[in-house]
Amino acid sequence: MPELPEVETIARKLEPELIGKTILDADLRWPRTLAMPSVKIFKQQIKGQKIREVTRRAKFFILHLSDFSLLIHLRMSGDLLIRNSTIRPEKHDRLILRLLSAPSSAQTAAEDGGLSSLVFNDTRKFGRVWLTSTPEEVLGRLGPEPLSREFTAQWLYNALGKRHRQLKPLLLDQTFLAGLGNIYTDEALHIAKLHPLVLSDSVTVEQARDLREAVRKVLKEGIRRNGASIDWVYRGGEFQNHFRVYDRAGKSCPVCSTEIKRIIVGQRSTHYCPKCQADAEVTHG
Repeated sequence: MPELPEVETIARKLEPELIGKTILDADLRWPRTLAMPSVKIFKQQIKGQKIREVTRRAKFFILHLSDFSLLIHLRMSGDLLIRNSTIRPEKHDRLILRLLSAPSSAQTAAEDGGLSSLVFNDTRKFGRVWLTSTPEEVLGRLGPEPLSREFTAQWLYNALGKRHRQLKPLLLDQTFLAGLGNIYTDEALHIAKLHPLVLSDSVTVEQARDLREAVRKVLKEGIRRNGASIDWVYRGGEFQNHFRVYDRAGKSCPVCSTEIKRIIVGQRSTHYCPKCQADAEVTHG
């Protein structure tokens, strides 16, 4: 699943291709892709909407339209593509939005090559789309953005102290902190020298400060390197060439040369250095 840096990278690439274009119609090829509203209302409301801005919140894409917001979550295997409208739909295309560029008529646009499509391709069918005039009804339960001013060391310390949960599953909880996934959580915990199983309410002020800085560091680096390309869905990034611990079980820690271990935490593969992150391991098993 793409995490914050991958979603941010895709959003930045899509924005110049989408800004100012008008949605002519929607071809919803897998109805369950649409979370809200109904298919009939969706097709009525999306028609004629102009794309004014493309942003991100956590792992959601947000297309700010003339009157609505179109939210897209890729989940496990989703992808967003810009295609020429003359290209036939592919097997796993779930939603196709036909777009019109600046020219005022479809005929002129076609002559100028102004017709294109935004395609939501999703092999495993887990991705979802929402069209709403009140995006907070979908996004309202999300935690703060880790790159925002709201995410301070003091906030993190207080928030961790209010919960009695293992650290990695809590950081993956999107209602606690928005945007982190398996890769960047493992990387941040290694930098902060915290074991993934340490209990959140045992984290000290100093550790919370280090963790906050580590989270921001790995996310910024991930964005700078256009995310991580580790499967067939997301391509184009190079952060995978700079992993410290993620997916490096059996290899040497870049800090102390100790062999990196892999465990399962909350049904997720988790990687850590037993020496750099040793204190929590001794305390919590």
